[in-house]
Amino acid sequence: MHYPRAFRDLIHHFSSLPSVGPKMAERLVLHLFRQDTEKLTGFAESLEALTRLSLCQHCFHIAENSLCDICKDAKRDQKTVAVVEEPMDVIAIERTGRYEGQYHVLGGVMETGNGVGDSLRIPELLRRIGEDGVTEIILALNPTTEGDLTALYLRKKLAGFEGLRVSRLARGLAQGGDIEYADEFTLASALTNREHLN
Repeated sequence: MHYPRAFRDLIHHFSSLPSVGPKMAERLVLHLFRQDTEKLTGFAESLEALTRLSLCQHCFHIAENSLCDICKDAKRDQKTVAVVEEPMDVIAIERTGRYEGQYHVLGGVMETGNGVGDSLRIPELLRRIGEDGVTEIILALNPTTEGDLTALYLRKKLAGFEGLRVSRLARGLAQGGDIEYADEFTLASALTNREHLN
């Protein structure tokens, strides 16, 4: 590559991102180079601001201070906690506008055959349930083998909390999907979790 060092360094950084290969990284850097100074400065400042972010000390979502905006919001239901894998799951659920409770970000899921991951924030969740008087846990984990394994493990750990309601996101056919093309697991889940209309 016959690019200045700054170009090469940026291409290297971009290509280390998920789903960004060397060619796409090169295009992104060239696109940025064509921007006016004001836009480029704003982009650089936004990147630099990432270094000032951290994880919320309560739920482990992304935060500007010790607590994220969701944990600081007194209007939210403090007794209901949705357990998710990553911060992106919080953002996806928030986009629905249908959930008013709190979150707990595990930081991943259990890997099959590897037992309980030490990095998962399960002890913090259990402590939080006791200290905050949580009455409902929603297991909002992805419908994968690892997500199911983690949900099963959590259900066993949560069984010791008296009066705690544990639920899991329903599964089924995607809106607009064809039954013909649904896999057996999805179709079986759709039947099991069917909505009763009368």
